[in-house]
This record gives sequence, structure tokens and C-alpha cells, in this order.
Amino acid sequence: MSFGEAFMKKTNYAKDVLVVLLGNFMVAVSVAFFVLPNNTLTGGVAGVAVSLKPLLPFVPSVWLINILMIGLYVVGAIFLGKAFALKSLISTFSYSFFVSLLTYVTTLFPKDTFIMQPMLASIYCGLISGIGLGLCFRVNASTGGMDIPALLIHKYTHISSGNSVMIIDALTVLLGMSTYGVEPALIGVLSVFTTGFAIDKTILIGSSTAINCMVISDKWFDIKNHVLNNMERGVTILEGKGGYTNESKPVLMIVIPQKMYSNLEHEIMQLDPRAFIIVNSVHEVDGEGFTYELEDLK
Repeated sequence: MSFGEAFMKKTNYAKDVLVVLLGNFMVAVSVAFFVLPNNTLTGGVAGVAVSLKPLLPFVPSVWLINILMIGLYVVGAIFLGKAFALKSLISTFSYSFFVSLLTYVTTLFPKDTFIMQPMLASIYCGLISGIGLGLCFRVNASTGGMDIPALLIHKYTHISSGNSVMIIDALTVLLGMSTYGVEPALIGVLSVFTTGFAIDKTILIGSSTAINCMVISDKWFDIKNHVLNNMERGVTILEGKGGYTNESKPVLMIVIPQKMYSNLEHEIMQLDPRAFIIVNSVHEVDGEGFTYELEDLK
């Protein structure tokens, strides 16, 4: 590997880490400034901690959050892979650090500074945490915690990331219904839908419904196998010829849903930092993997 390739890989990884840290900070803001001060029933580890607070009043909410974060991190490391585990390891520690830091910051203000109407707290915590989660999902990472089960649902069912989070968050709110009652849980549902909406909108930034990628690379065979076997998407091999060199070289055409593009680009750069990628927005695509799945035809 040349110095340039190594530098590019390190630069891309550094950018991913910064995005993960920013995403975790935003989620921590929603927890420290909206969820914990108002006992807002929402999704995520913080929502579980709030739901269990009446049952475990002697256990600080931050302790519950840290215990759940570690347990779910182990599950994510097993089922979502090594690269995901490394990025989520950063999240596991940074999220806990940011929550602890910002929770302390709230104590520096007058007591009722962050107390607000439950509906307002629910909407804003969902919006801010959804943007944070969406940023992490864009680089194939997470903030750890309850979005790991959501990503497992997304991986094995192809339900969108936002909808997967809404499913897990809805179950968390139902847990809170048993300890706080119906009305707080119904208000918490607003947070669930706001979070899912914000996640999908954040992931969609700069993308359309589908993406057509044309990839030229000396490592085209490795890229092809990765897309087919790991991402489970189709690849078309076109014959190309360099206008300057007159040398023949395969060109990979890969059409994928927009939500998968960030992951595809990341993996291609890992396999070949010198790869040439042309990206076009696709406004409509019909066929297997988009308008139907192979199993639907059997």
C-alpha cells in the first residue's frame, strides 16, 4: 500500500470518527437537557432508564444507561461485525461521557431551567436524537444502546433504519406505560415518530430514492464479491476501454437503495482507495431487490 492510499484510509476513518462523536454528542444533548429532567418516555437506553426509574429509585439513571450500553454493545459486536464493533466502541464510551458531562452541566443552572411541557420535551428530544442517530448510521456506526437491536432488524428484515428504530422505541414506550401510565406514554409516542422521521431525513440528505454507481478499479473482483456476498446486491460487469491507454478494464455497475450508498462507498474505499466512482441519482427503478424480492416470486 502506497503512502497516499494509507493516508486516504486514515483520513476517511478520522472523518467517520468525528461524525460518530458528533452524533453521540447530539443524542447526549437530547438525553441530558430533555429526557432526564422531564422524565420523558422516549426510545433508546435513556428511555429504558426513565421507564425503570420508579422501580429502581435507588439506582441513578446514568448507572442504568451504562449497564445497558455495555450489554447491548456485546450483542452488536457479535452480530454486526468487527468494523461496526470498533466504531460502536467509540460510541459506547463517548455517549456515556457526554451524558455524564452534560448532566453535570444542567446542575450549574437554576433547578427548573430545563423543565418544560411534556409534549415540547418529547418532540425536541426526538428531533435532536434522530439527527444524531442518522449521522452515525450514515457512516455505518451507531451510538450503541437500543439502536443496536434496531440495526439488527434493519439488517435481517430490510426495514428502513428509521422504521426499525421506531419499532424498538415503541416497545420501550410501552414499557414506560406500565410505570408512568397511558398519558405520558402517548406523549412519548411523539418522540418515537419524530426520532424515526429525523433519522430517515438525515440519511437521505444528498441522496435520491436509488443510486447508480459505476466503479472502475484494479480490485474490481474483490469489490464485486463484497457487494454480492456481504451486501447481497446485484452487480453488472460492463466492458470498458481507457481512451488514453486503449486498455480494456471491467466497469462495475451497481444500483442500490440510497440508504446503502454511504456503506458502499466506505467499503469500496477500504478495498481500493484509488477506485474511480461515478454516482448518478436514479429517480425510478423496478425489479428484484427494489419493487419485489426474489422470495416473492417463489
